[in-house]
Amino acid sequence: MTSVEAEPGAAKSLFGDRIDIAREFTKALAEQGEERGLIGPLELPRLWTRHILNSAIAAPLFHGSAADIGSGAGLPGLVLAIARPDVKWTLVEPMERRVNWLNEQVTELGLDNVDVLRSRAEDVRTVEKFDFVTARAVSALRTLIPFTAPLLRDGGELALLKGMNAPAEIGAAAKQIKKYRLSDVRVEVLGEGVLDETTRVVRATVRG
Repeated sequence: MTSVEAEPGAAKSLFGDRIDIAREFTKALAEQGEERGLIGPLELPRLWTRHILNSAIAAPLFHGSAADIGSGAGLPGLVLAIARPDVKWTLVEPMERRVNWLNEQVTELGLDNVDVLRSRAEDVRTVEKFDFVTARAVSALRTLIPFTAPLLRDGGELALLKGMNAPAEIGAAAKQIKKYRLSDVRVEVLGEGVLDETTRVVRATVRG
């Protein structure tokens, strides 16, 4: 059986007094994630580094209300909701089995700042728009912008967790950036000197 990565030293500093909840979620994901089709079999030895902390490092970016599009296993949405109980989170996920997992975790972890919405991103209809929208490993930026930008209030921000090719994705999404009135589009690298693997976040503001 593949062993689960030991908790890195940075975890406690990132989660603070919420570390026990983060440990509980990570344990549940390690025990059930592969069986329930949430993570691949090769992810256990890097579960903390590649997934939990990679998501948690972005927690200071958010305030108010936020939506996580394609939340899947809860990465980054559940991790961010654990780290930021002061932010109201909506986790958007179309697949029933993943929605079931998310709802179970919200209940078991006692997260009263999370709503789970079974929907495709393009079908989301909310009374109020969000202050922030995030997503991780969902699709290319040019595909993601039309699904995410319309969910933001005027002045709201995208904070999309991306890989090494984030700058190239911005270049390829020039048409969508213009169409959806995104400004101050840039890549921020988070976790340098803190995490073994840094996190790249594409940030942008929607202007009416």
